[in-house]
Amino acid sequence: MIENEIFRALGDPTRRTIFEKLAAGGMNASALRDGMEISQPAMSQHLSVLRNARLVREERQGRFVNYEVDPQGLALIARWLAKYRAYWPARIDALKIMLKDMDQ
Repeated sequence: MIENEIFRALGDPTRRTIFEKLAAGGMNASALRDGMEISQPAMSQHLSVLRNARLVREERQGRFVNYEVDPQGLALIARWLAKYRAYWPARIDALKIMLKDMDQ
């Protein structure tokens, strides 16, 4: 399931940092490494995991590769979360009723 890949990818703090940087705008791997103590091969591996999870896409411009957040991956996350969005209001309403009954 792609959800497993998404959460595995974002489960790593370095990949979350990379993803957050890209959420601010596209950039190349060298720019992504700024401020991070990470080797180029490690950055390539992290970007590969994020690409495979469909969270990041790359765009080649000559010799350079720019990375950006992939909106399709974000849509997958939103759909997954939507399944649970309906669950919580009903549970909270039931809890309110139960607490009200306990007070009486």
